Amino acid sequence: MTTATENKKGIEPIGISVTSKASNALKRIATKENKDPDNFGLRVGVKGGGCSGLVYVLLIEDNTPTESDRVINNNNINIFIDKKSYIYLAGTELDFSDGLNGKGFVFQNPNAKKACGCGNSFSV
Repeated sequence: MTTATENKKGIEPIGISVTSKASNALKRIATKENKDPDNFGLRVGVKGGGCSGLVYVLLIEDNTPTESDRVINNNNINIFIDKKSYIYLAGTELDFSDGLNGKGFVFQNPNAKKACGCGNSFSV
């Protein structure tokens, strides 16, 4: 599946992809947060912190991106990424794990050179 990013310049061939499992988990969470599961936005970003230097940020919000956001629709999820975070997240896949070691979102980030054991922190 090709992921497309929409912005003022048109469509870009790379962005963030969301697996079906992650999409279903996000819709369940959106419902719990009183958001329409078919019409919400997922803000994905990075900020400084964690044992490796950068941590992932996920927020479910109204389906209204800012003017400077890159907007990606993948697996029926509208993803909003600020320009600074996009540099670190381009090509990342968001999955959801519910295995014996716990459940939660898992980032497969090709830009990460090092990650901590819990998977919440990374460096480039």
